[in-house]
Amino acid sequence: MTLFQLDTRLASDCVNIGHFTLCTALLMKDANYPWVILVPMRADICEIFELDELDQEQLAWESSHVAKAMKRLFQADKMNIAALGNVVPQLHVHHVARLTDDPAWPNPVWGKVPIRGYTVAALQERVKQLQQALVTSTFVPNLPQS
Repeated sequence: MTLFQLDTRLASDCVNIGHFTLCTALLMKDANYPWVILVPMRADICEIFELDELDQEQLAWESSHVAKAMKRLFQADKMNIAALGNVVPQLHVHHVARLTDDPAWPNPVWGKVPIRGYTVAALQERVKQLQQALVTSTFVPNLPQS
């Protein structure tokens, strides 16, 4: 049996902010947009339909919870939710809070503008905001790195 391991590209492009029952929650290191990625902690899964039925239902719940929390927290005009996997085949679902004045609006965020990194302080604040917004009985935030 293969154990779940986060794809190295996701690990390098994101900060792990915590986990739900099924998914680990990652913050994309692009300060242009509030951007959370959910990754089901299942080995060798590339597509949603490859998850068993209970995991599909759990993913739908976790994704909806993240989208609602992000829409409220960032006062998003639109939530973009997508599972593409063209570059990183490991199943992961993007949740991007879109604002009509963001740098890519109304186009997709990929490749529109250069990635803008967070300052250390801004990254810590964004992680804290998201962890507080995602609080539920099934979300376990990662402890701050010292």
